[in-house]
Formats: sequence, structure tokens, C-alpha cells
Amino acid sequence: MLLAMDVGNTNMVIGIYEDGKLLHHWRMETKKERTADEFGIFFKELLQFANLKMTDVDHIIISNVVPPLEFALTRMSDRYFGVKPIFVRARLKLPIKIGLKIPEEVGADRLVNAVGAIYKYKGALIIIDFGTATTFDFISANRLYKGGCIAPGIAISNEALYQNASKLPRVEIARPKKVIGATTSESIQAGVYFGYLGLIDETVRRIQREVKVKTTVIATGGFTSLFAKESKTIQHVEPFLTLDGLLHIFNYLRH
Repeated sequence: MLLAMDVGNTNMVIGIYEDGKLLHHWRMETKKERTADEFGIFFKELLQFANLKMTDVDHIIISNVVPPLEFALTRMSDRYFGVKPIFVRARLKLPIKIGLKIPEEVGADRLVNAVGAIYKYKGALIIIDFGTATTFDFISANRLYKGGCIAPGIAISNEALYQNASKLPRVEIARPKKVIGATTSESIQAGVYFGYLGLIDETVRRIQREVKVKTTVIATGGFTSLFAKESKTIQHVEPFLTLDGLLHIFNYLRH
């Protein structure tokens, strides 16, 4: 079995694959202070919940954007699974090319998303990942990752408003019924939601105008469901795009 992990700044997405099929998946909070032993206990309990043992895992592949956790994850993999993990990096052999000035700067999660997308969709692609930050990536039809842009995630934006405006309350991130709010809370909710919706569609349209080719727009990440139906540009939703990308990279490295 393959254990695939996408470690983000806010959440970790974990998947168990067997023969290319996703058997189990979990989304957990990322805790940067976890030790190797704490990770070991955590995974033991997680696998027991799925009626699996740690010895069932033969391989581990990790996409990690939290550098302090790499040592703990490496030690955990070795001590509790007896496996040397594969960490996705720009210099790793990948089924895509990286057309950036400094390839090492690109986040592993963005590369993994790109790989996941090229195996399912043809032609030029735009990938939106709703995470701690919201990223927009462009991959050309010949599988060249050309970069993109990064915006503050909607949760960060919402929290920044609460933290920096003394009289404004913290509100739930949700789609409001109206743009014109009758209360302060309704006004904030409308501004955060519809403002972010505008950010999404306008960014995609500008990328499309810049590249001058027909693109397929794919969305993934925690807040995807909040915007997918309202967006005028999102065409496909892939909740397991990152995990599937890890699977494809693992299989690519084996052949």
C-alpha cells in the first residue's frame, strides 16, 4: 500500500492507495510542533480506524510546504513504517517540465497538483487550489509548468479583517443571500465572499488573456465547494487532485 501525504500550512491531507485506488482519506490539522513519535502514534491510530496495520504500508510519498516538519516525518517513516519517504521537490524526476527562473521556489503542492491534472485533462490547464493561500497555476499543453500567482486565502483575509478592524466582528465564511448587507455581519460576509469570488474569476480571465490559448480550469482545496457553483470560470472540481498527483509521481518514479 502507498501512504500519500500532502502537508499544508493549515491542514494535512492523507490518503491510502492500493493498486491505484484510493481506499481511505483524511483531512487533519497541521501541527508544526509534532515530533516523530507523536506522528507515529497518530498514524497508528489512524490506520487502526481503517482496520489497517503500519506494516501494510510499503511506500510513502509526501508533498510538504512546512520545512520544519520534514525531519519529524522522515524519522517517523523510518522508525514506525521502516520506509524511506519520497519528498516531492522541483529537482525530483517528474512527468512535467518546470519553466521557472528558480524552479526550487515553487511549492511541492503546486507541482503535485499539476501532475494530477495532466493525467486527467488534455491541453492547457489552469489550476486553482483553495488552501491557506489560494494559488493559480498555468500548465501549457506540452506539460510545461509556467507558474502563476498566489493570493491570500479567504480564511486569512477574513481573519485579518477581524484582527485589524477593532469594531468589526468575526463572521462565518459562507455565501450570503444578498450583496447589500443589512447588518455589519452581513456586510462583512458579503464583502468577503463576493469580493473573493471576483478575485477568482478576474484572475482566471487575466491568465487566459495573457496565455492566449483555450484552457481547462480545475479547482481543488478546502473552500472549492463554496465557490465552484458561483464561479463563471471554474469548470471542474477535483477534491483529491493533490493525492492523485502524488500517486502519479510515485508510479512515474517506479517506471
